[in-house]
Amino acid sequence: EPMSSARRVVITGLGATTPLGGSFADTWDGLLAGRSGMRTMDFPWVEEFEMPAKFAALLHTSPEKVLSKVECRRMDPSTQYAMVAAKDAWADAGAPDVDPIRFGVAIGTGMGGLHTLLGQWDILREKGVRRVFPLAVPMLMPNSPSGTVSLNFGARAGAHTTVSACASGAESMGTAYEMIRTGRADIAIAGGTEAAIHPICFAGFCQMQALSTRNDDPTHASRPYDTGRDGFVMGEGAGVLVLESEEHAKARGARIYAEFGGIGMSADAHHITAPEPEGAGASRAMVEAVERAGLTPADIIHVNAHATSTPVGDVAEANAIRRAFGDAADGMAVSGTKSMTGHLLGAAGALEGVITAKSIAERIAPPTINIVDFDPAISLDVVRDTPRDLPAGDIAALNNSFGFGGHNVALVIKSY
Repeated sequence: EPMSSARRVVITGLGATTPLGGSFADTWDGLLAGRSGMRTMDFPWVEEFEMPAKFAALLHTSPEKVLSKVECRRMDPSTQYAMVAAKDAWADAGAPDVDPIRFGVAIGTGMGGLHTLLGQWDILREKGVRRVFPLAVPMLMPNSPSGTVSLNFGARAGAHTTVSACASGAESMGTAYEMIRTGRADIAIAGGTEAAIHPICFAGFCQMQALSTRNDDPTHASRPYDTGRDGFVMGEGAGVLVLESEEHAKARGARIYAEFGGIGMSADAHHITAPEPEGAGASRAMVEAVERAGLTPADIIHVNAHATSTPVGDVAEANAIRRAFGDAADGMAVSGTKSMTGHLLGAAGALEGVITAKSIAERIAPPTINIVDFDPAISLDVVRDTPRDLPAGDIAALNNSFGFGGHNVALVIKSY
């Protein structure tokens, strides 16, 4: 098919498995209720290694509720989560019959199969080569989630994996969007997954002083925009959208949640972990996303912010939003859903993309919880404690994701 920029891309399925629930429906209910997914970890390694942070946003529901024991044994947790979310989204889209060669997959991850990699290394050292699992390599590959989902659903247009730290999931949705927009596919499963609650990851983030150490009060530890914020809370899970060309969705009578308006991307080239303080790169990604969606700053009425609850990051993003939107930022309802889900790293942008699509479809912005003392350095209209209704008519929202490495990704989702 010739490349055409006229193909509109719509969202027809929403799926997830998160610290708030084993499906997207349960996760959404948790968000609207302002529920926290954080809890103290009871893994032996927390005490063994004297971890400074002793809690996380752990997955709510075991993948074994959806996948068989044999399937689980052959998949790293990162792949298990992706499969659960993909099944959820595909069922939500009506499990359509589609042409395999017009069906694509794009699922990103930040870390890959960490549990398999390090678990099998321990087995090799302790028990020898004969005890290493024959599927160790395909399980630890970062493209295992996209490959396994492609295999399971018979998607043959391409299976892609973007790895850009905490922007991975959002960038993968952009990859799938481009597949459809340019005519490579008519339908795609897109998202991100992460299973990085492992001692090496925890230790690394602790040593970087990136994690909250509010060990006596985990449920209030993730507090974007609050003056008492002291770092993010690590989460795990997956978020998945089903994207389709408008034509394909209409032809099968699909329910359409929203339109995927466009993606903007940039790189800071500033520091491997710190955000660029002026927010030039982040704001450029936002402006590009809005322009590519054929909109103006005034059209964006809601932002699902990256808002990780770090002292530097929250202010940097707020400044970047101001820089991108100017006075138009006054009319935007900003939500920091990591206050409830924790930070899903490579799955964060994907989950928040799914949340943003639902927010547009239902015309409701989820709350940001745990703000006790609002930071005066933040000049944004943040939705606090309870959900807020969004206006009628044609509306659009922005979903921001920023990753270590200086990756900036902004998605625009429009009402359909």
